[in-house]
Amino acid sequence: QVPLKPGRSLMDWIRLTKSGKDLTGLKGRLIEVTEDELAKHNKKEDCWICIRGFVYNVTPYMEYHPGGEDELMKAAGTDGTDLFDQVHRWVNYESMLKECLVGRMAVKPIAAPKDEGCCIYLVFLQQITEDETILCIKTFRNNVLLHFFCFYYDWFQTDTLITIVIYTKQKDMNAELVIVDCQDQRLRGEIIMDDHSYLVEVGRYCNFAVKIKVAEKVGKVEIILKKKDNIHWEMLGQPLESHNTFIKCTDRGLFYRKCKLVSKTEVTHDTKLFCLMLPKSTHLCVPTGQHVYLKQVIAGTEVIKPYTPVLPSLPLDFKEPSHHDGAHIYLMIKIYSCGLFTQALDCLQIGDYISVSNPEGNFKKVQVQTSEDLFLLAAGTGFTPMVKLLNFALSEVSCLRAVKLIFFNKTEDDILWRNQLEQLALKDKRFEVQFILSQPTKDWVGKQGKISSSLLSEFVKRSRKDSKVLICICGPTPFTEQGVQ
Repeated sequence: QVPLKPGRSLMDWIRLTKSGKDLTGLKGRLIEVTEDELAKHNKKEDCWICIRGFVYNVTPYMEYHPGGEDELMKAAGTDGTDLFDQVHRWVNYESMLKECLVGRMAVKPIAAPKDEGCCIYLVFLQQITEDETILCIKTFRNNVLLHFFCFYYDWFQTDTLITIVIYTKQKDMNAELVIVDCQDQRLRGEIIMDDHSYLVEVGRYCNFAVKIKVAEKVGKVEIILKKKDNIHWEMLGQPLESHNTFIKCTDRGLFYRKCKLVSKTEVTHDTKLFCLMLPKSTHLCVPTGQHVYLKQVIAGTEVIKPYTPVLPSLPLDFKEPSHHDGAHIYLMIKIYSCGLFTQALDCLQIGDYISVSNPEGNFKKVQVQTSEDLFLLAAGTGFTPMVKLLNFALSEVSCLRAVKLIFFNKTEDDILWRNQLEQLALKDKRFEVQFILSQPTKDWVGKQGKISSSLLSEFVKRSRKDSKVLICICGPTPFTEQGVQ
């Protein structure tokens, strides 16, 4: 993010979009835009960008963009969909830029790929019964089979239960990869497979308790639902549009459910721990290293922000507390005095609801499981993804010899869970924490400064000459970029 000029906040942008001012320069007309026409608008004073087939005049948004003008200019006069997805697919650009909509891109014929090395997907369906099919996907490159996915679901019932069985043929299946929701008169079960997902989605009035069983060795997933009434079902439900599909997660889009705020406790002078309760008929486990998105409607505009769930506390016996039962999501959020979104969150009352998305992220636990030294560099609330990572590393990864957290903050009062971290360091000899302050008081006797090669060379050292090291960094963009350098 970059500093914005006064009067260029998110709230200022929302006010501008509600002012009735012509932000497209087309006086309300929508046009069809060719590639040649789009390419002409590639300057800061005249910038059009295409996202998912829709063209927006982002010229008036330049000064309001938190990432700065240069980031927007990377896609000026072009299709910026891929760049947008890489940086912030979660942003609701349709709502934010609806007054900047120029029109649709003109459709052009798509030529068949000539490159023999391209990746080809072969999808076929095999009918088993009148209602059910096996969905098979084969992926080839240079005529070599890379992946083979096969999905099939069936269901059966007793007087009180409905059991949906999904066969994935994947041997590394676990409960974290299964997301189930029963809401808005539909049942939705999603299985995550790397960057793809398989979806069972049917419409039916339901009020179920949900239980998930996973047979990891054979990749079988059972979704067990309790009937509202003890009646015989003739069919599982009406298949919805995306039912029985296997596509990229980025193409499927984010799914939200409303979660209730059950507690809000102070962690530091400006940071609070929010506890959100999932709906009773939702099964959702946020994997280590992944995040969710919170969605709020503010002044008529949907605003979305990412947050990484934490544990309710740092367990010293390396087991999650008994009250952390999968029914709650804990978020450690810094409340900014001028932050539109966090101020709205802070105004939520106990019992209020907020929309929470499916998890996202590409962090893999195997990166930790194959390491011997783990270094965590965190600044401020960049500490949040380190919480579950610490718990996982110290409780489940026996090959780790050293786990070190280098935690950067401005002042002592900003340090999150300082006492818990110090207790954890005393409890486990493999773990060490180092606090570094950039604005310490004269009484501070610890290290001070900002992230630099000299500071890191002092603390980031292998436990032995040839040990395999993993370094994880999270914090404000300048901190992360400097850390990577």
